[in-house]
This record gives sequence, C-alpha cells and structure tokens, in this order.
Amino acid sequence: MSDEPMLKIDIEDSIAILIMNRPAKRNAMCDELLAHIDAFISAPPEGVKVAILTGTAGHYCSGLDLSEHVARDAEGTMRHSRGWHQVMDRIQYGGLPVISAMFGAVIGGGLELASATHVRIAEPSTIFQLPEGRRGIFVGGGASVRIGRILGADRMIEMMLTGRKYSAEEGLGLGLTHYCVGEGEALAMAKDLARKIADNAPLSNYIMIQALSRIEDMAKADGLFTESLCAALTQTSPDAQEGLKAFLEKRTPNFK
Repeated sequence: MSDEPMLKIDIEDSIAILIMNRPAKRNAMCDELLAHIDAFISAPPEGVKVAILTGTAGHYCSGLDLSEHVARDAEGTMRHSRGWHQVMDRIQYGGLPVISAMFGAVIGGGLELASATHVRIAEPSTIFQLPEGRRGIFVGGGASVRIGRILGADRMIEMMLTGRKYSAEEGLGLGLTHYCVGEGEALAMAKDLARKIADNAPLSNYIMIQALSRIEDMAKADGLFTESLCAALTQTSPDAQEGLKAFLEKRTPNFK
C-alpha cells in the first residue's frame, strides 16, 4: 500500500490543483477517492477561487474501480448511484469553478466526473469511452443526463451499445472537451484559464455556474425570467460598479 494520498492537493495562490493519485489503477474511482473530492468541493480553503481536477501517471480517471466492486441489492445500488449524483451535483453547482485537465483514460465514471466540471481540456492521449453496456451494466453517476445532453441520446446510445472510443479531437467536435492541446500542455492551459476565471467577479462566476445549465432545463419564458433575475443581481452589485468604473478608467478591475 502506498503512503501517498489518493487525492493530492496543491494550492497556488487562489487556484487549487486536485490530483487523483491511484497510478496502479489508472486513477480508477473508488468511494474513498470520491469522498476526498467531495470533501474539498464542499468546503474549499479560504481564498481558493478555482479548482483544477487532473490525474497522474498518464491517466485522468479510468472509471469505477471494478476490482473493489461491492455486491449490492437493488436498493443498495440505487442509493450508491444517488450518492454519486449528490457529489457530481456539488461539483457542478457548488459555486467553485472546476477545470478538468485530461489525458489518457477518461472512461465511464471518469467521463461522468469530467462532465460535471465547467471547463475541459484534453491532450492527444485522451480517450473518451462509456463501456458500461459491454459489461452488462448501466451508467450510474449522472452520464445519462450530463453526457446525454452533450452528445444527444442518439449518439450516446450508439456509444454505449458499441463501447466506441472517441479521441481528443473527436471529443472536441462532440463537446466532450472544450479545448485540445499538445502532449503535456493540459495543466499549463488549465492554470492559465484558472487565473483568468479567478480574476472575474465572484458573484458573476457563481451566477453563471448556478443559472445557465438550469435555464437550459426551463421553458423559454421561465428561462428568460430567470435571466432577468440574474442580471438584476449581478448588474446592481459592487463588482458591477467596479467593472464599469475600471472600463471607463481604462484599467483592470479589482473585484473583491
């Protein structure tokens, strides 16, 4: 057994780098690793404005660790799945912007995890796959909703039926990643983007994370009304006043 933590945490100014650290397992997800991620997202250290989630030893996350599979009845399986949903929801809606720096395996639960983050960057080695259908099971960490909305049901059905793998470039075209970069460049780009995001007004970041995906679920009229509420909150804030003043004075805003 390694003495190293399953989740390494490095903090650089206002940016936290979370490194999934199970190299012998290609960073496969287990309940303990997920709990560590959840604990950080639920209570990030004071001053942290953005988190970067990445892996080690050439892989982001190869999915659920099937070697640690626990036999559960239907109720236990459903409760376990709902537990994953709660963690993924906290990542997506916790208010802390999260960037995925991806390489190697982004498979099954690893892809579910990445899809809950807000910005995704892929290196050429990245492989996206949902192999559950080839193993006689079904997704349980939110893929049918999050990845289904990225790909559409038709393409996700084909992906699961066949076990098809997508490359980084193919994933860019499909929306599984937002950026494709060269080998070894994902973390550097993630840090650059994190610094830009950290310089935004905190309330604006929070509202974008909370509102936009929910507006997508709403009827048009409800979405437009919610947009107006979000505009009212952000555009009357002290940060909005600072942003306008900085623009007029031709300087960088200093958001609190």
